[in-house]
Amino acid sequence: MQLSTLPGRPLTGRIRVPGDKSVSHRALMFNGLARGTARVEGLLDALDVRATMRCMRQLGATIEPDGDAWLVTGCGGELSEPDDVLDCGNSGTSMRLLTGLIAGQEVFAVLNGDEHLRKRPMARVTRPLSTMGARFWTRMEGRAPIAVQGGALTATAYTSPIASAQVKSALILATLGAERGELVFREPHRSRDHSERMLRAMGVTIDERDGVLYVPAGQVPLARDVVVPGDISSAAFFLVAASIVPGSDLVVENVGLNPTRDGVLEVLGAMGADITVENPRDASGEPVADLHVRHVGLRGTTIGGAVIPRLIDEVPALAVAAAFAQGVTTITDAAELRVKETDRISAVVDGLASCGVDVAEQPDGMTIGGGHFAGGRIDARGDHRIAMSFLVAGCAAGGVTIPDASNVATSFPTFASLLEGARV
Repeated sequence: MQLSTLPGRPLTGRIRVPGDKSVSHRALMFNGLARGTARVEGLLDALDVRATMRCMRQLGATIEPDGDAWLVTGCGGELSEPDDVLDCGNSGTSMRLLTGLIAGQEVFAVLNGDEHLRKRPMARVTRPLSTMGARFWTRMEGRAPIAVQGGALTATAYTSPIASAQVKSALILATLGAERGELVFREPHRSRDHSERMLRAMGVTIDERDGVLYVPAGQVPLARDVVVPGDISSAAFFLVAASIVPGSDLVVENVGLNPTRDGVLEVLGAMGADITVENPRDASGEPVADLHVRHVGLRGTTIGGAVIPRLIDEVPALAVAAAFAQGVTTITDAAELRVKETDRISAVVDGLASCGVDVAEQPDGMTIGGGHFAGGRIDARGDHRIAMSFLVAGCAAGGVTIPDASNVATSFPTFASLLEGARV
């Protein structure tokens, strides 16, 4: 599927982005494990979330449509052994969290995914789970397919070398099914906390002291209704677009502003973006607001350190913003981008360079000299966030064509139509 954008029209009016992907995965997975039935509203209808839904059904959860929502009836803390391979598609969240969930249960399962997911490192999850007693059979460096023999786990202490909500969530889920012990989890910076928020609301004991999580073994969540907020990672494309396209004046409604996810607002603010938070409120324990963004000239900045885990998925979009800013933007401490759906550092640098941007690749990031973007054809390498970021750039200057943008459907199937509808 080829997608193209051309400059010339501002973004105006009011739009809503789809439901948060991270919250959607967890609403299905946690309620699918729980006792009782929950109603989930605002679920993201995208390929990644459908993968989680399909896998949870294979593991014994009942998930049925209920008008515009979904009813999820859990398996009461005891998964069923699947009779076929669990296909996670392109979804790293599905594979890593399900690996932890299955590890804590007396079941055997095999998880697989598409060609991109099979290249991603899973040892960051399987290694710590192995210390709890789980058994795995994988390809080199823990890559999928992954065979899991779960059960008979002992929760223990683990210090993660990276800030990762997926690693943290996998260990928490394994601990819920463990027979004994307590998970004591540390990480260098606080990663997104959707799992802790939702599981606490479902009656799970998760204590936090001085940034360290303590989770006792052997707990079963109680089903809890969830209203999924709009995804700030999806909203980021429109925040950048309206900031760089002259004449834009746009409101993005109902955006989740979890403080472990709002780093994109901090960085855009440092770049001089005109973004106002309006109508703040709460949805199922997650802070939500409307974001009013107007075009303004941006300036270069430095992006690195503790803010990176709060915006790791938004770095490609911020790199596009940097290409239109005055001055130099430096991005560091983002080596995690090299093991996403593709090597996002390399993909962004190559894409910007092909559009005439002064950009230099670094081991953990890049340096971008702003002020010039000529547009062109971009190889998104099958990565949805690379494709959407460059399509946003094409709205401001030069025009952009993505020859294969089919993977946009993994996270944001309505992206192209929503972007076109805002440019009237």
